[in-house]
Amino acid sequence: MTNPLVAIVILNWNGRGFLEKFLPFVMASTYSNKRVIVADNASTDDSVSFLKNNYPEIEIIINPQNDGFAKGYNTALKQVKSDYYVLLNSDVEVTPGWIEPVIKLMESDFKIAACQPKILSYAERESFEYAGACGGWIDKFGYPFSRGRVFEYCEKDNGQYDNAEPCFWGTGAALFVRASVYHEMGGLDEYFFAHQEEIDLCWRMQLFGYKIFVEPLSVVYHVGGGTLPKGDYKKVYLNFRNNHIMMAKNLPFWSACLKIPFRFFLDATAAYKGLFSGNANYWLAIAKAHLGFVYWLLFVKRTTPVPANPSKHFSGWYNGCLIWEYFIKKRRTFKEIVRYK
Repeated sequence: MTNPLVAIVILNWNGRGFLEKFLPFVMASTYSNKRVIVADNASTDDSVSFLKNNYPEIEIIINPQNDGFAKGYNTALKQVKSDYYVLLNSDVEVTPGWIEPVIKLMESDFKIAACQPKILSYAERESFEYAGACGGWIDKFGYPFSRGRVFEYCEKDNGQYDNAEPCFWGTGAALFVRASVYHEMGGLDEYFFAHQEEIDLCWRMQLFGYKIFVEPLSVVYHVGGGTLPKGDYKKVYLNFRNNHIMMAKNLPFWSACLKIPFRFFLDATAAYKGLFSGNANYWLAIAKAHLGFVYWLLFVKRTTPVPANPSKHFSGWYNGCLIWEYFIKKRRTFKEIVRYK
């Protein structure tokens, strides 16, 4: 039987340097039934001419403007027919056999809607990378973390998370998605623009009864911060705003009513800590994020499908407070935190 068709779709915005550096690894992937597509988000550098001159076999989709990660992918994937999509960042170095283990796992259970590989750091290759590490989790107040990464602390990879298992979310840096389910979900929420839209998508998939997995037999190396560096004003704003929107969309109504105000308090604490440490931009970004969430709540609200009978079972849900465990009890690793509950 023919292997399922896998479309590797790289969303690019002014990433010519990353394309030149990392496309050779993508093209060396050993999986036979694949398409490689670059969806260009109206780049102003020479990305497109570079592709045409050096990789005529790669398909190119030109998006009319830079609408961010979410709408950029939605626009592109409406034009791509495939069994599976791989949403792959341009700043990722893949390994030759990275596709096969994930597709084998997803083909074994058609309820698996999305799956990520093990994400290691490109710069520190024995350490997990911030964006997803070895499978995303979330705590009851909406703070995302991963097997191998809690807040800013990234563990060394010593094989401690080498089992494939369900998780709450898969990283947008290298996310395998069943194409039919992606479209069933309405794709990524375009209002997010960028940041945490993949967590929102995976949460919605679980509400519809699907599973999210991590397959550590597949390994990739991520540079990270290729578009917006850590601490960037816009990144902080989008992360905080989108996290609250995601909670309001996906939590039960009364749970959201209780948890989001508490999150505002925790955010304000972090914002004032930043302000008194001399980082006024951090305070401003969080204040703007709160106003942005209120605007969404009053004037926008949900734009993605809602299940008639949402599932109440979630993998990768930590029913504790990550802030308490990490900052008060000083527990840094995933196993230190999760195994105490």
